[in-house]
Amino acid sequence: MKRKPVIFVSKCLEQEACRYDGSMISNAFVKTLVEYVDFITVCPEKEIGLPVPREALRIVHHLDEDRLMFSKSGKDVSHDMVEFANAFLNPLVSKGIHGAILKGRSPSCGIKGVKSYQNFGKSPPTGTMTAGFFGKVFTEKFQGLAIEDEGRLRNYNIREHFLTRIFTMASFDIVKEEKTMKSLIDFHSDNKYLLMAYHQKNQKMLGKIVANHEKKDIDKVINEYEEGLQKALATPMRRTTNINMLFHLLGYFKEKIAKEEKAYFLDLLEQYSTKKVPFSLPLSLIGAWVVRFDEPYLKRQTIFKPYPRGILEVTDSGKGID
Repeated sequence: MKRKPVIFVSKCLEQEACRYDGSMISNAFVKTLVEYVDFITVCPEKEIGLPVPREALRIVHHLDEDRLMFSKSGKDVSHDMVEFANAFLNPLVSKGIHGAILKGRSPSCGIKGVKSYQNFGKSPPTGTMTAGFFGKVFTEKFQGLAIEDEGRLRNYNIREHFLTRIFTMASFDIVKEEKTMKSLIDFHSDNKYLLMAYHQKNQKMLGKIVANHEKKDIDKVINEYEEGLQKALATPMRRTTNINMLFHLLGYFKEKIAKEEKAYFLDLLEQYSTKKVPFSLPLSLIGAWVVRFDEPYLKRQTIFKPYPRGILEVTDSGKGID
């Protein structure tokens, strides 16, 4: 049974006209997610009592300290923002979310790449980049989660990686609720080739946790596995690990397919290795063989559908389509 991921989204992204200038940011990816994901949204600046529209905020770096201030008047709202961030986010830590999309470069929600200034008023940037006040607290409390800003998610590969992470972690919630070794074993088995595509070493490490040779308590095993799973999914798939995984899948069919089919597949792999075709092409061919030869174990593998198919279109900022 699939679970809807729960993700945090900055409220100005397709949710409400709450930016400092009274606008809302149109975002096609966030709009697409509505059908597949449950949102938790907030505008931190509104929540600390700032009106819409309002004077823009900026981060001022002074005396080795960052302060969140109004860009013209210099009013300092640092304490209010940090206090709100902790009060709002602490309950979410225990409730559990699977990822976040925050407004990029925002002095409140930005997770990195936010300009800092020498002072308020007509003052130049310091030349260094930092995190927004709310975004910094968010990333500190939710280490290991898929957290992105909307700008980076214009990249196809980053979107695909983000979706894989949030849907995989949402599926793991079932294991956490059932608290049985069978549920954990089934989850690990179904995700074997997805995890192998990320890194075979991590896949084997998670397998050792599942084996539980030390006969640990089920809660401890599940906690260890969750932590290992987050680490395993943290770094995007690489071409070399994908090819390794595809060769493992080929092993199921090398005695069943014709010599010409195998040669065609190997040629696809060569083209993929030299960035001439996308990863989806050799993977789809394997998927067709799974159906053709009715491989029940492979039919359960999440590598063929790590997230709903309708959620992602092959559009991109122009960078990074695999």
